[in-house]
Amino acid sequence: MNSIDLNLLRVFDAVFRERNILRAAQRLGMSQPAASHALARLRHALGDDLFVRSAQGMLPTSRAEQLAEPIRQALSYFELGLQSGPFEPVASRQQFKLALDNSSAIALTSKIVAVVGAAAPGISLNLRPSGTIDIDPMLDASELDLFIGRPGEDRERFASQELSSDDFVVVHRAQIRATKDPMTLEELIGRPHLNLSSAGDDIGFLDRWLAERQVRREVKHSVPLLGCTAVLHEQDMYIPMRRPIAEAVCHGSGLAISELPFASPRITTCMRWHRRLDSQPAHIWLRDAIHSAAGSREKPAPIR
Repeated sequence: MNSIDLNLLRVFDAVFRERNILRAAQRLGMSQPAASHALARLRHALGDDLFVRSAQGMLPTSRAEQLAEPIRQALSYFELGLQSGPFEPVASRQQFKLALDNSSAIALTSKIVAVVGAAAPGISLNLRPSGTIDIDPMLDASELDLFIGRPGEDRERFASQELSSDDFVVVHRAQIRATKDPMTLEELIGRPHLNLSSAGDDIGFLDRWLAERQVRREVKHSVPLLGCTAVLHEQDMYIPMRRPIAEAVCHGSGLAISELPFASPRITTCMRWHRRLDSQPAHIWLRDAIHSAAGSREKPAPIR
């Protein structure tokens, strides 16, 4: 321990992330020779090569793989300790990195931006879709501050809080139905259906309910969310979807929502974060802001 200082651990973490000494040095704002020298000191102190050169970059040894997570956690806790003073949102220039699943991105993005912007105009939000990333490792690595979407597998190192529990409705052209009453069985199967191919929701419950009544719906096409509005404006069809998505799709679009003839299952949306951030003042403020945004009665921005 006496031969290892904080900067050596920062270099180790940067090389492990970047797999390249030059990019690691640039990430830390230091020269490549200084980063190489620090890595050499750490290799000597630990008695291990830590990284070996290959066509794929600097590959970690098994010893480096064992050290990576504890070192990353230690650096994260140290950084949080330095930030543990009172948080003043009006004066903050902090950036928060969030990932959202499709439904949350549609239903909550504009609300979160509005709530945060009103209370903390200097704060920057980096909101990204979650579909192509592995959430838990990014939360572990402090590459994400928070995830919003469906509950993940229970793991001791993560905490979560429910934001909403949403049922399903049917979206269609407003001219199709003049009543606000729930759809009848006959209405539900009386026109072709579209399925959303990009929402990630299982609509099988609807087909099972119909099968119990010995009828079925005609599913004509599967369409992506960003294209469904244009299709519905031209076709007298129905699309079952989660209520927050439906509200965003219908807002200002000339489309309408009808209730199903039965109580549908509900899908829970929550926010998920690493427990090391539980007591961090800025993160507490962020969670409160998101919770406030999720409970807002303001309409989401329309989908175009």
